[in-house]
Amino acid sequence: MKLLRTLAMTAAFGLTAGAAVAQTTVNMINPLPRSTNFFPLVVGEELGYFAEEDVEVNLLPSDTSIPYVAFIQNGQADLAMLDPFETVNARLAGADIATVFEVMQNAPEGIAVAADSDVQSMSDLVGTTVGLVSDRDRAFLQSALATAGHSLDDVETVVLGEAGPTLAAAVRDGTVSAIAGAAPDWIALIANGIETRLITPPELLASPANTFAMSVEAIDGDKRDAVEGFLRAWCKGMHAATVNPEAVAAILKKNVPEEWEIEAAGQLYLDMSIGMNVSVTERCGDVQPAVWTGIQPQMKASGGITDIVPVEDFLNDSYIEAANDFDRDEVASEINAWAEENM
Repeated sequence: MKLLRTLAMTAAFGLTAGAAVAQTTVNMINPLPRSTNFFPLVVGEELGYFAEEDVEVNLLPSDTSIPYVAFIQNGQADLAMLDPFETVNARLAGADIATVFEVMQNAPEGIAVAADSDVQSMSDLVGTTVGLVSDRDRAFLQSALATAGHSLDDVETVVLGEAGPTLAAAVRDGTVSAIAGAAPDWIALIANGIETRLITPPELLASPANTFAMSVEAIDGDKRDAVEGFLRAWCKGMHAATVNPEAVAAILKKNVPEEWEIEAAGQLYLDMSIGMNVSVTERCGDVQPAVWTGIQPQMKASGGITDIVPVEDFLNDSYIEAANDFDRDEVASEINAWAEENM
């Protein structure tokens, strides 16, 4: 196995990957630190895929009030993870950015209520207070309400933050009727004793929920090779979960143990994350013009965007071929070899 040979050679010569080869840092901003939610990064680092590409991943702090698109505009980030609303609104505002890779092709966002709640649909939320995990969830709630002919004016909203105990207390005490958030938040609720039920409108679930965006100027810039390597390593980490999800779970327990303190919650989190992260397109991370064309009228109707942007103005698939240029069988062998040595 290439991975095992690499480790053996490194040990024999007493070298670290950083000492042997100068690595290029790829700066990325996304909504979470290293997490089960974005397991391809954690798995890719554990199996050495980013190191093989001579790439070091630098995650920028995600708890910022500055729009993520600003980080790629000012050069602080090479890649920013954006949702559809952020992407289209950035283009409408004149930001010269492009979507180069679809990280999640199924939406992680949703509207959750307590399992025993009387709320069954979006219409049942009218006149109540809905919790937002962060202000970024406002646009999704707006779209969800619009599917039932309602708007944000029909509810009160309150930003609760990401802390599991706070979210659980708001539901338990009846402070909020529902929470607009994402998969990690449902796990946090379950971990704090609140069983949940999703009332998310089905038409909002098929969506390029999280994507990597770049500055158009940087697409063919000095870091092109490094970004290609980053995306290839990401795809390998994604593919590993389709081969041996048990080994992926073990890697996550090792690297993000705080998310696995309650193993059942961690496993549920991973199961949800695999469903969101593994691409539905034939090519890992491929951009989907038809999907983007289809979702924008709904986004506009909800008030989340003011106009529709032609997909050719912001979709760029020039990285996809390189991202998929790897041997799937070799990845299968490597994740299975890791399992034999570590489980």
